[in-house]
Amino acid sequence: MSILRQHNLIDEAVYIDGTKIHANANKYSFVWRKNTIRYSELNAKKAEKLISEINEAVNLGIENYDDWELILARLENRIDELNRKIEENPKLSPNPDKQKRRKLKSKHRKLKQCIDKELEYQKQLETYGSRNSYSKTDTDATFMRLKEDPMKNGQTKPAYNLQIATNNQFVLGYYLAQNPTDTRTLIPFLNILNNQNVLSQNIIADAGYGSETNYRFIEDHFPNCNAFIPYSTMLKEESHKWKVDDRKVMNWEYNEKDDYFVNCNGVRFNFLRYSVRHDSYGFERKFKVYAAEKYDENHQVISDSLTPKGYVKKIYINPEWEYFKNKAKDKLSSSEGKALYYQRKFDVEPVFGTLKASLRFTRFTVRGLPKVNRQMALVIMAWNMKKLTNKIGQFCEYQFNPKEKNSEMQFKKLDFAIFITEAVY
Repeated sequence: MSILRQHNLIDEAVYIDGTKIHANANKYSFVWRKNTIRYSELNAKKAEKLISEINEAVNLGIENYDDWELILARLENRIDELNRKIEENPKLSPNPDKQKRRKLKSKHRKLKQCIDKELEYQKQLETYGSRNSYSKTDTDATFMRLKEDPMKNGQTKPAYNLQIATNNQFVLGYYLAQNPTDTRTLIPFLNILNNQNVLSQNIIADAGYGSETNYRFIEDHFPNCNAFIPYSTMLKEESHKWKVDDRKVMNWEYNEKDDYFVNCNGVRFNFLRYSVRHDSYGFERKFKVYAAEKYDENHQVISDSLTPKGYVKKIYINPEWEYFKNKAKDKLSSSEGKALYYQRKFDVEPVFGTLKASLRFTRFTVRGLPKVNRQMALVIMAWNMKKLTNKIGQFCEYQFNPKEKNSEMQFKKLDFAIFITEAVY
């Protein structure tokens, strides 16, 4: 990257985007977290019922029904005792101990199956990690929705989420994520770029990365960086349909002094309390709760202040989210923000198009995240070398031109080409 900057081939901006690349895995080899949890619960109920039957048939001194291994060991000891009794009376017929042993062996076999199943489910949960699915043939691959959908039924396929950062169509860094959503990939990707010293002053990405989590992370950890990232509803909020919608709180009247809202029907919403919510990833969001005034001046119930079930209407306002939204609007409405965001589609998007259409790289040929990372590195290297070759051709186009009169410029361009070539190799 230092070589590219030294010769003014890139500037202080990184354009980030992502695409899905097929994994080298069978598309029907899926394993889903919800099914694993459901089957594990059913298996636990089956084991609990089985242990209860065992305890009724023979007293094993069971106190903790959750310790299946201990129960299985005690059951094996009881079966061994029955074997000894049967050996002592081999000619006894019918032998009640044989009947009892037959039933206990059946219970033993079923309980062993439950234990093996539970171990299998625990192993699956470890394989999931923070994911909701994986492939049996490539356990590092996650099932995602891809744009290539011949049946047009939203079928998920095993894939990796490729994130790249570009400038002047040079790939400065990449990250293979196992998370299908781009929103959750930005923070680890920015950390990778920062550790590799390729993170520039301006960060440009599309609305798929605009979230409170990402905005707060950039502001807290990279205060010197400017994030030109819109949020998902930014364009919709500028439409006429959104601005005339009475249900949108942004179209209501707000009294900053007394801290209350008045909706389009004249119902006043007063501040009630603070509220804190945590998402599934542990991120904390702080809300201000406003409740509608239930009675008017004549102590009559205001029908518009109640829900269809008769509860008082409430609204939740996230001040931090509103702050980040306004900040994103201001940056993207500036001349610099418009120019950078407009350049994004000509910088990062063509890289994906060329990789898939020209280089035919739409599917990995190896399995496992380490091997997939190495293959992706080779593909990115090939792309950057292709770009450098084009640049070298531009700088050397006058070398064999007899009309070139400035020999100093001629050798300068040739030295630059040799320097870039040596830097690549």
